[in-house]
Amino acid sequence: MENITVIIMLLFGVAFLSLVSKRYNFPIPIVLVLCGVIISIVPGLPVIALSPEIVFIIFLPPLLYHAAWHTSWSDFKQSIRPITFAAVGLVFFTTGLVAVFAHWLIDDMSWPLAFLLGAIVSPPDAVSATAITKGLGLNPRLIAILEGESLVNDASGLVAYKYALTAITAGNFVLWQAGLNFVLMSVLGIAIGLAVGYIMFYIHKRFVCDDIIEVTLTLLTPFASYLLAEHFEGSGVLAVVTTGLFLAARSGTIFSHESRIMTNTIWDVLNNILNGLIFILIGLQLRQIIEGISNYSGNSLLIWGAVISIVVILVRFLWVIPATMIPRMISKKIREKEQFDYRNMIIFGWSGMRGVVSMAAALALPLMLNKTEEFPLRNLIIYLVFCVILSTLVIQGLTLPWLIKKLKIERYSILAEEYNIRNVIVSETIAHIEDNFSLLNDELLHNIKSKYEVKFNRLQKTELPANFFGNGKLLGGEIFNDFTKIQIDLLNVERAKLESMHKFGSVNEEIFRKIEKELDLEETRLWMEMYEEN
Repeated sequence: MENITVIIMLLFGVAFLSLVSKRYNFPIPIVLVLCGVIISIVPGLPVIALSPEIVFIIFLPPLLYHAAWHTSWSDFKQSIRPITFAAVGLVFFTTGLVAVFAHWLIDDMSWPLAFLLGAIVSPPDAVSATAITKGLGLNPRLIAILEGESLVNDASGLVAYKYALTAITAGNFVLWQAGLNFVLMSVLGIAIGLAVGYIMFYIHKRFVCDDIIEVTLTLLTPFASYLLAEHFEGSGVLAVVTTGLFLAARSGTIFSHESRIMTNTIWDVLNNILNGLIFILIGLQLRQIIEGISNYSGNSLLIWGAVISIVVILVRFLWVIPATMIPRMISKKIREKEQFDYRNMIIFGWSGMRGVVSMAAALALPLMLNKTEEFPLRNLIIYLVFCVILSTLVIQGLTLPWLIKKLKIERYSILAEEYNIRNVIVSETIAHIEDNFSLLNDELLHNIKSKYEVKFNRLQKTELPANFFGNGKLLGGEIFNDFTKIQIDLLNVERAKLESMHKFGSVNEEIFRKIEKELDLEETRLWMEMYEEN
């Protein structure tokens, strides 16, 4: 009971610091990792450790599902080549190079343990990438690659992690078998993810008619997808990501406006709590971990942490240059289709922040190798992983805005794109009114059309008189209800056009979610304002 009280109080502290970070525009992942450091030096706090077997189950499915839900499938599909290069090739390249340096640097570090360390620190974190790059005005394609890479690379890194762990615990490892199993696990994981996604789509579409049940099902879906894939020895990570992408692309057709608002709110809260909790847990264990590596000198620990962190940062640059240039040299189509800017390569190379997935993988290391033998170098591996997370988040995360400024990268104007999209939607709705509501009562038609003309004029930055809408006249209850119902129908026209644009990839994911939420809130307000006769 005392431990639960401590965790709740620390979560309050994390929530307060999150509030401060938003107030001063400070990336939340950096706040969380610094919280972990602060917690580790507070005297008197208990050591709390979750069972390693359940760390993945508690943290990975919901965090990956939330990240997948906010990733555009259209952008993901258009950038599948660079995403695959980064999410598979770069992960394995990082795993190998980190293993080489770890084995060379640390005498006790065997090859399987070195590869295990490399696998844990190889995948950049989706949450960190999104949080730190948000608002920096980066090119949308670069953002799509970073987010897509951070989703898929978890599967590659965790497969390498699994086989390195097998080599340590079972003592055998065959490279060609590992490669074949990686392909089989990936295909099976994607297939199970699609199956779960389709089943849940059908359930939401045909059977669910209650907002609370709908939200509950969304909370259970990632766990079902993950556990089912793991049961059949597929990639649970890829299953969750696939299910999330599949359902997110169809959320406009399966959820009501009320359940969509509720779902997004609850998932944002859950995501924030889980991210805070993982760093609280590492903070509460860090003192014990440091004590567990006290047989090493302080200088050695600092050097090892610094070298592994530098290797993780630099290996990304070693990969990104040939991975970008070679396809352009080979394919004329790529050269014509994709604009090249060397500055984007630099930004991509400097955006490899590690975070919660690497931390969860480190905490999931078994305590015992067998019934009598402790897992070798567990505390040292967790320490090195934390060094990498701390270095990449603090050094790269804090300097990324400065680097963008120094490179003189022109900010991408998402506001201009948003204005264009809003213009298209409002113009389409006005055309729908003119084509379909010409037989309405003149006053009703005038007020309905005026609402969208106001929207259109506001987009053109035209100032309108305060009494433009309705001319100061009060409408009767019956007319008011008709007016409200037509507004709701027209909101559905706006939503249909927005969904169509999203489906064909002509709307940015951030803009899509923002306008969708506005429409949902507007529909909620209109239903609440509906006049009810006594």
